[in-house]
Amino acid sequence: MSYDPSSRARLSKRDLERFPEQTLFHAIARTLCEAECLPRKELFESWEVARRVRRRMRGGRVVDLACGHGLVAHIMLLLDDTAPSALAVDKRLPVSAHKVNAALTARWPRLEGRVVLEEKRIETVELRLGDHVVSCHSCGKLTDRILDLAILARVPVAVLPCCQAKAVSDLGGLEGWMDAALACDVTRAARLRAHGHHVHTAKIPIEMTEKHRLLIGELPKGDAGSA
Repeated sequence: MSYDPSSRARLSKRDLERFPEQTLFHAIARTLCEAECLPRKELFESWEVARRVRRRMRGGRVVDLACGHGLVAHIMLLLDDTAPSALAVDKRLPVSAHKVNAALTARWPRLEGRVVLEEKRIETVELRLGDHVVSCHSCGKLTDRILDLAILARVPVAVLPCCQAKAVSDLGGLEGWMDAALACDVTRAARLRAHGHHVHTAKIPIEMTEKHRLLIGELPKGDAGSA
């Protein structure tokens, strides 16, 4: 039986043999297998998002909105030690979010005190100069709210949207040419570009999720600021 990276099954010690390599990804995977608290798909999705975003966004405080377990925030710091810290925010954090933090910090002590998990509404987050906003599978209109925050604060942003509902999404009049979900994401890209972001698009492997379109909005150097 093949190992399905889209499975919602919890990683466990039984999965350890799947990750034998001396790579950062396999080391993270083994650590989370030992912790036995994270859905398998979240590991694969978070890694694929974080490493693609890090090709474009280096340094700065990482702000992981609608963060779930906050794994993207942790991986972003592991991939780039020049980032001073990360803030991971969700309206309701999973019970095991702090267990993920504890497991990764024990494995990589340099993370100690650098990842802050907060349970609150994303609109209450104060973005500041140098922040890099990221969000993996922020559902429906939540993606648009995150883009609004980044546009207002003039900071770079990366989102992996999901659950684009035709009835409530801005489709930019494009639904006659493409399906509603794609029209919604193309309109989001156009909105970022209209507000001065340099837009880059990518995909994570579809084997992990059908909602695999990654939208990255950078800002020209010297053109970022806080709201």
